[in-house]
Amino acid sequence: MTVTACAPVQQAVDSTARQGAKSVVTETLATRFPQVPKQLITPFTDCIIDNSSALEIRDFAKAAVLGVDDQTAETVRTVLARPETVKCLQASALSSGII
Repeated sequence: MTVTACAPVQQAVDSTARQGAKSVVTETLATRFPQVPKQLITPFTDCIIDNSSALEIRDFAKAAVLGVDDQTAETVRTVLARPETVKCLQASALSSGII
């Protein structure tokens, strides 16, 4: 019964961390990745968040408090390089009509 009670709490914590992480990734894309078209920042943010590990989400959430720095940009770059992220980015660009 205790495990069942923990699941909603864990989901709430995860949701809160992901929301903070999204704002950081959006800011990082907008300020440090000028090659990303403005209309793709939100879909790219979603792809990055969806393909980030729990530790990366934690780092993004921490940056929401401390501010975006070079390490934040490097973490975004690392997630962007993953094959799953690349596929997501391509699908987002195609569906938006960019490519």
